[in-house]
Amino acid sequence: DITLLDDSFNSIATAVMWGRSLYHNIQRFILFQLTINLSALLIVLIGSMFGRELPLTVTQMLWVNLIMDTFAALALASIPPSESVMQEKPRSSSDFIISKTMRSYILGVGGAFLIILMGMLYWFNHAEGGTPERLTIFFTFFVMLQFWNLFNARVFGTTDSAFKGISKSYGMELIVLAILIGQFLIVQFGGAVFRTVPLDLVTWVIIIASTSLVLWVGEAIRFIRRLTQK
Repeated sequence: DITLLDDSFNSIATAVMWGRSLYHNIQRFILFQLTINLSALLIVLIGSMFGRELPLTVTQMLWVNLIMDTFAALALASIPPSESVMQEKPRSSSDFIISKTMRSYILGVGGAFLIILMGMLYWFNHAEGGTPERLTIFFTFFVMLQFWNLFNARVFGTTDSAFKGISKSYGMELIVLAILIGQFLIVQFGGAVFRTVPLDLVTWVIIIASTSLVLWVGEAIRFIRRLTQK
């Protein structure tokens, strides 16, 4: 039973808007989390079969889980409600929260990340150079892929740019800084605890620039969809 304290149409419409927006935020969190889970699980499983060392250590996975659970929840929960959700058709109460579009995204993006990262492991295993540095690059590359994917998850289900309204999402801004600073400190000063060695500036720039393609590809797809909708 529901008791309405305020039965004005404006209040009811606002409640519906908040409810729909919250539902979408939960979907975005699940989308982001399962994409990381899929790639991380298969990387550790497959990578341990042909690699001499585990591609990701326990402490590194703890940091990834912190990004995946706590940071992602805070970032995606801070997305303000959008009036555009009022243009959607009502959903059935029996609908599964993971939609077909979400499944395609999780399998597609998670599979793409897996192929890229397994390719890196294969190349590292056959390349010359120090193993600690290669594994540090691999770990940082994996984290940065998920970092940029967080921006795409933020606007999943819309054709908006990932940067639209980001200045109003204070939680998102803080989380972005926390992930970047945290990853930098872990890599540069983590040492034996996180099995990392310091990386030079050029390597950092290459990793950040190359992984950012995840965001720019998403931006291009959403831009094309905006044009086709017009």
